[in-house]
Amino acid sequence: MDQTSRCRCKIWLVLCMFFICWYFMIHNAKWYTLSSPRTTFHHLTNPIEIIDSTEKTIPETTNTRVDNDNVDTDHGSVKEEIDWLNDAAEMRALENELEPILKKIKPKPEKKKTKKVETATDKVGERVGKRKTGYKSKLSCSGRYIYMYDLPARFNDDILDDCRSFNKWQNMCPYVDNNGLGPNLGNPQRAFSRSGWYATNQFMLEVIFHNRMKNYECLTNDSSIASAVYIPYYAGLDVWRYLFDHSISFRDSLSVDLAEWLREQPEWKKYHGKDHFLVAGRITWDFRRETDDDEAWGNKLMLLPEFKNMTFLTIEKSPWHSNDFGIPYPTYFHPRTDNDISEWQSKMKRHRRKALFSFAGAPRPDMEESYRDEVIEHCANSSKCRLIQCSNDNLKCYQPVDVMKLFQSSIFCLQPPGHSHTRRSTFDSILAGCIPVFFTPGSAYIQYLWHLPKKFEKYSVLINEDDVRHKNVSIERVLSRIPAKKVSEMRNEVIDLIPTVVYADPKKSKLEKFKDAFDVSVNGVLDRIKNVTKKMTSIDFDERFSWKYILFGSVDKHDWDHYFRYPQKVIETEAEGNETRR
Repeated sequence: MDQTSRCRCKIWLVLCMFFICWYFMIHNAKWYTLSSPRTTFHHLTNPIEIIDSTEKTIPETTNTRVDNDNVDTDHGSVKEEIDWLNDAAEMRALENELEPILKKIKPKPEKKKTKKVETATDKVGERVGKRKTGYKSKLSCSGRYIYMYDLPARFNDDILDDCRSFNKWQNMCPYVDNNGLGPNLGNPQRAFSRSGWYATNQFMLEVIFHNRMKNYECLTNDSSIASAVYIPYYAGLDVWRYLFDHSISFRDSLSVDLAEWLREQPEWKKYHGKDHFLVAGRITWDFRRETDDDEAWGNKLMLLPEFKNMTFLTIEKSPWHSNDFGIPYPTYFHPRTDNDISEWQSKMKRHRRKALFSFAGAPRPDMEESYRDEVIEHCANSSKCRLIQCSNDNLKCYQPVDVMKLFQSSIFCLQPPGHSHTRRSTFDSILAGCIPVFFTPGSAYIQYLWHLPKKFEKYSVLINEDDVRHKNVSIERVLSRIPAKKVSEMRNEVIDLIPTVVYADPKKSKLEKFKDAFDVSVNGVLDRIKNVTKKMTSIDFDERFSWKYILFGSVDKHDWDHYFRYPQKVIETEAEGNETRR
């Protein structure tokens, strides 16, 4: 037996001896024979000492004599030692003798606290009902109450039931699951984090927003105290069903129906829609059809008289109208807790990025003004660029894990316009900690004023689209010349933006530290409606310059004017409309 084994045996032996000694002490010692404290009631004429009669030695007092054999008092005599643990009768006798004395010295009960006076705020709280816990519940709901219409099912739930008609080339029904988040992705190739990742479709924003609103902490059933009224109409999904092969009567039907329904509501009559808002999960141009030609695109929801006063939230706003506001496209990440966000941010800060820049997208050969081909050419010819070119043969472009891994490996991510100015890819790149590179301010700077910094150079790069179109610039050279310190600062700014561009899980989120895209959007809506209803602002300029006024507070000449020339076709259409109205 080696030295270690002998030491272990000795230790076990000592522990066993200790246990045996402890056992005998507990079970054999007469603890009740030990002395205990005594109490004397001095306010009586003949003070009484309450002592434990099992004490072996107790000093004499004037009126009480106690020794080992007997106890003599004015209240009786006990001639032998009493076993208080076993003699219940003796115990009851002593209790009866002491009861009158104990009643006299019994402390007075505390006064009951005065009942709190119910205030008007308390009554409002009862009407509002249950609120969420966290930092939001600590904020006052004054000025933040939102009333949500209980719309007939044809305006939302019935549209979801018709999910197979959204896209004739693909079954979109799986993307409706999980409150609009779509199928759970898990964490393939360890590209994501432990939870919160879904294959979310870019056009499911209105479903996600509606489900978040159901758990909004200041949602109220009393429209009289509401600062804003939310219309949970799935406008984007509705028009999606009829975009490609239906007449305008189909595309306009439900919008016109909703307008008629709203006119009958007492909430509508208060401000005629100025305090109402609606979330449409498609770009603004899908709702601004200027003519009644069946070949024209979209419906005319935003042009109906009932909706012109309303605030619209879309994934892409119009630069020439003042009542719609851009909010982020849904991404694949829907966190549940602050820790989910913090862990992902830390992961992106630590991530090694081997590529200077990257691009994921398809060419636009059907668009004359598109410079996608030039951007793809720049990337394909550079050893510092990684490219995923979307096509029917290349499925990587449609796989969340492949797209996110591409962006995670890149310092800069190119974001040229597609069929419209904005891209969902912008927010996927921010989520991956990749600095977005824009070619027009219409892709982000005039769009997401509530969610992205106005000092765009802090988190992005802008390269003139005309220089790219005419091949007067090298994208690689421009990005390579940015100092490493500046790049690091920009990447940190991008990663700090992540909470404000993601939508938390509608049913399971408990964010306290961070505000997500929903929170930021709601705050923006409340501020905007407050200004409109209180007439704090008035539009006294040509609405075609609203992009400039909202961003810079002025309609003076600006370097970006050439990006936002008002389409001549629209001007002609409006002129025809004005002539008709005369």
